[in-house]
Amino acid sequence: MITFAEIKIQSFQGIGNHTMSKRREIREEEMILVKHLLTLAGEDPEKYEISTSVDEYEGGKMGSINITDDKKAPYGGDFVQVNYIDSDDTPVVITLTKNTLGEVLDMDFWKKDFSKLLRYPKPEQVEINDKQGFI
Repeated sequence: MITFAEIKIQSFQGIGNHTMSKRREIREEEMILVKHLLTLAGEDPEKYEISTSVDEYEGGKMGSINITDDKKAPYGGDFVQVNYIDSDDTPVVITLTKNTLGEVLDMDFWKKDFSKLLRYPKPEQVEINDKQGFI
């Protein structure tokens, strides 16, 4: 079984196929979730400059967004990984990542069956992943 972290590393090594769209303004629900995930990671969200414009991965199908361009600094690890159950009862892993400068890089969604995210999660609907990326 492969973990989400391994998928993320493969995508940055050019094995994965992530397509980006034009930058757009971050949605309020996305900003709320990013700040909540930072808090779950034991970080103070106010200490981070979170971009107000983002790129969507996969045309927004699963909800993944790029917050800080990875050309500025590459993937440097994860802040936190949480679990969420979408409205169709499919498990979703959400990972907030950082770059090598410690800035918020991506908020990645991985739905177990790779289908479209149906309902965007609210902070109270996510819980810290204690299974090391396995769902």
